[in-house]
Amino acid sequence: MKQVKPSFIGAKTLCALALMGAFSAQAQAQSSVTIYGRVVAGVDFQTNAGTNGQGSKWSAANNQWGTSMIGFKGTEDLGGGNNAFFLIESGFNSTKGALNGTDTSNNALFNRRSYVGLSSATAGSIKFGKNLFINNDIWYLDPTGQQAIGTVTLVNGRNWPGASNIIEYNSPDMAGFTVNLQTSLGEKAGSFNGGNSNSAAGGNSDGRKDGISVAYQKNGLELRAIYDVIRDSNGDYTNVWSHSKELILGGTYKIDKLKMFVGYENLRAPNAAAGAPSRANQYWIGANYDVTSQLQLVASWFHVNANNASVSSSGVGNGGGTANLYMAGVNYFLSKRTLLYVDVGTVRNGTGAGHVLENGADNGVSGLKQTGGYFGIAHSF
Repeated sequence: MKQVKPSFIGAKTLCALALMGAFSAQAQAQSSVTIYGRVVAGVDFQTNAGTNGQGSKWSAANNQWGTSMIGFKGTEDLGGGNNAFFLIESGFNSTKGALNGTDTSNNALFNRRSYVGLSSATAGSIKFGKNLFINNDIWYLDPTGQQAIGTVTLVNGRNWPGASNIIEYNSPDMAGFTVNLQTSLGEKAGSFNGGNSNSAAGGNSDGRKDGISVAYQKNGLELRAIYDVIRDSNGDYTNVWSHSKELILGGTYKIDKLKMFVGYENLRAPNAAAGAPSRANQYWIGANYDVTSQLQLVASWFHVNANNASVSSSGVGNGGGTANLYMAGVNYFLSKRTLLYVDVGTVRNGTGAGHVLENGADNGVSGLKQTGGYFGIAHSF
């Protein structure tokens, strides 16, 4: 049988198709989009709950151990070690199926993060949009992993806010050192440090926010310093628990199965009203111990001391005074994605202080003593 050779045109066509396929495969390899998230739910119990600190309360637990969230993130390889990226993320209440943000804009579609940026292997990255505020880097220093009973409790949520209108720079690793810079623009005409009413996003009245986070990590040791400011809508520092200057210092050290934590936080509000607290200091120590690859133990102690403690004739404190918080927990990993958690704690307030056990504002009950905890399931995907 006579062999038939392919024509010149047919050969060109086959070659073109092969090249198209190669470029298509390369393009797919250069960009990616990932869906990720976590669902946390369980049961919560507290003594001396309510406005007057009376009565016990059982309730559903959703974000006490960690935030339930869903997000989308993507990267595109631009060549030469450069990338474009985006991330959009929303926190929600798993027991109600409702949106639940990290600040007052709980009804925002992406209430935790929504940013886009560029990164370079040698120059670092820059991002624009919405993110958690830079002092959330306290997560690295919190032995509880920023649970509702943790570093956030005795400062009434001051070190756990979100930030809109951000410009953020993250440096590359420089012999173990990294530097993060962030500003949240106030968007108020006539004042560089002015406020942002942001009514469309849920009424966030915070003004401009700025911060820096510097870290050093090597051989199991991590040291971190964070400094930030949150102004009110007039550009002032009027509330030590919400609009103030903040300094956080701390470190961790991991030896085999044991990881130790120590931290210090200073808050200052020089424009606070007369008689209200204008300074506060929080200290903490803690540890995580991996008994096995599945079982982890958590323990921590927190102390806060705020000036200008006073109590009204009705027994209501003004947010000053001292308080101690004790926490212990167990994490049991059923798999890499699913764990069971049990955490208990107690808060002991001195005269003038009325901090609640779990993340929330001071309820004003001077000398409040509250005990409780939560248990449940967390599944990541």
